[in-house]
Amino acid sequence: MIYLDNAATSWPKPPGVAGAMRDFLEHAGGNPGRSGHRLSLEAARVVYGVREQVAELFGLSDPSRVIFTQNATHALNLALHGLLHPGDHVVTSGMEHNSVMRPLRALEAEGVEVTVLPCALDGSLDPTDVEAAIRPSTTLVALTHAGNVVGTILPAAETAAVAHRHGALFLLDAAQTAGVLPIDVQRMGVDLLACSGHKGLLGPPGTGILLISPSLDPARIPAPMQGGTGSNSEFEEQPTILPDKYESGTPNGVGIAGLGAGIERVRERGVEAIREHDMALTAALIEGLSAIPGLTVHGTLDPSRSTAVVSFTVRGMEVSDLGLRLDEEYDVLARVGLHCAPAAHRTIGTFPGGTVRFAPGPFTSLADIEAAVRAVAEIVRR
Repeated sequence: MIYLDNAATSWPKPPGVAGAMRDFLEHAGGNPGRSGHRLSLEAARVVYGVREQVAELFGLSDPSRVIFTQNATHALNLALHGLLHPGDHVVTSGMEHNSVMRPLRALEAEGVEVTVLPCALDGSLDPTDVEAAIRPSTTLVALTHAGNVVGTILPAAETAAVAHRHGALFLLDAAQTAGVLPIDVQRMGVDLLACSGHKGLLGPPGTGILLISPSLDPARIPAPMQGGTGSNSEFEEQPTILPDKYESGTPNGVGIAGLGAGIERVRERGVEAIREHDMALTAALIEGLSAIPGLTVHGTLDPSRSTAVVSFTVRGMEVSDLGLRLDEEYDVLARVGLHCAPAAHRTIGTFPGGTVRFAPGPFTSLADIEAAVRAVAEIVRR
């Protein structure tokens, strides 16, 4: 089997991920921060250790500003619903995932003004367009670091600088880039970063992260829910200290332990080495697929400007048919359709049919890519 759906979730996981999760359940299965016995203390040690790993990976000086969430969508909703109020204005791009667009549309119905900037046909965005869209009421610029449809990398640091010049905050959706592109939130000027733990960070499903920059006062983002945190238990009001303010209830300790093992694998290999691997596979995909008659590869066609995400369509073929035949006849697993990102497909001209998406990962080989391209060529030829 050739797995090419790493943009949805990475697979397989490094062996250490399952081992760390099993070890947590067997040796640190207590409720972190809730008791003083050895199992609780060990669970708390594991969770805090992963918090430190995340902070170090992303250049965040204070690990307490690493908030563990269920997934990237949870993190994005926490930030968007917490920051934006009726009368505020937010700027975003035409390449966003529904995890950004749906909260924004819900907030728009409540009185938040939303500007969606058109992107180029290849998914790219000019930061000067962001500056032109900013108003006195602009509170936030929310941007995907790289889209999940064609992988085009958007100018995060430049856009953050534009937002800050006008007194706005910058939220980065790094669901597709965490663990595969170098990210230093403080150097890049990122106020809030949301990402999943189960994609480029190689952790298990059910894990996500929201990073809050030291420059952002967390008082601006209310807690979306209240409950037990193990801290300030003498008070019935929600604590304001981080990360407790946003982490009510028993955390997903076993998932966080697995996430720590995934991050450790990323750090051992090095983000730069992962990036080189991704670019080599992406180049091979673009070259091979582009040579197939009737097939169109969408995006920049430049591996240095995109993540390892390659979307394509074939003239006269439904993407669902092509995906099904790849799976059933060739054991090639890809994603087809709109990828939860209709705005991006409108931008690149593939709405409503969508695309076939190949997304290799750290365990994908060049031989896998060559076999997948041969499979597409054979299906198209027949």
